[in-house]
Amino acid sequence: MRVELASYLGRVRGARVDPGGVVVTTGAAQGFAVLAAALRAGGATAIGFEEPGSYGVRGHLESHGLRLVPVPVDGDGIDVAALDRSGTPAVFVTPAHQFPTGVVLAPGRRAALVEWARRTGGLIVEDDYDAEFRYDRDPVGCLQGIAPDEVAYIGSVSKALAPALRLGWLAVPGKWRDAVAERKAWADLGGPVLEQLAFAELLASGGYDRHLRRARLEHRRRRDALVTALRRHLPGLRISGVAAGLHLVVELPEGVDDEAVAGRARAAGLGPLPLSRMRLSGGGPPGLVLGYAANAPGELETAVARLGTLVTSPREAV
Repeated sequence: MRVELASYLGRVRGARVDPGGVVVTTGAAQGFAVLAAALRAGGATAIGFEEPGSYGVRGHLESHGLRLVPVPVDGDGIDVAALDRSGTPAVFVTPAHQFPTGVVLAPGRRAALVEWARRTGGLIVEDDYDAEFRYDRDPVGCLQGIAPDEVAYIGSVSKALAPALRLGWLAVPGKWRDAVAERKAWADLGGPVLEQLAFAELLASGGYDRHLRRARLEHRRRRDALVTALRRHLPGLRISGVAAGLHLVVELPEGVDDEAVAGRARAAGLGPLPLSRMRLSGGGPPGLVLGYAANAPGELETAVARLGTLVTSPREAV
């Protein structure tokens, strides 16, 4: 699997990994855990983290003893000057499709981030979590491909195949390999080999590429249905992050409590995430992060119609 995966990542993502440098993990979650343990063993106590950023990844890193330092994200991606001021020895980023905003790390910021890592000896942790799904823009290569000695690269099949298939990978710079391999061994003494062999065959046969082409068409259809429904039932609200991935962000009117809206939505059987939960330091406009990968277009239309009543008529909806 490592041989086939290294070839695939080089061809599709522009990564520069050799098979011996790939650690196969039980999903991206184990990759975060193993890397956090290695950072702690190396003396790190804090890591820079995109603001806003992934609530789930935040929990993984914090649970393994790392203090997260928020670094703001704007229309060009993470603010590297602010990262430099933070003094952290590592940073977590989603450069190809920032979560949750959807922005792409601009070329100038990419260069500045790599320069920061080389100048300070810092480690860039790149989560390439949904790189296969691009609809309205060209694919963006991974950061690891231009700085393999500074980037720890994490990916998985959770978005492309199924979250229940616990299969992911972690490629780290050479100086981190021993520490990561040791902690991976202590974590589980090895992963599910049969699933790895099956995935290797899927990669080698071209079946994975064919599956992704079909999946992109279907997810684009679902994305379009969600956007259309939002414009119908929640007109006037700003929608962002629609060009790629499996989610988008809808900003709510100023003063609306997005946590309360999300709570009412959960009670109604829906599952949006409040945008405020993605910010370590608070502040910023309220909003909802909406995923669309698991629902047919008709289901998305029904869900947004219900969500519209919860946003516009909260008292009646309680």
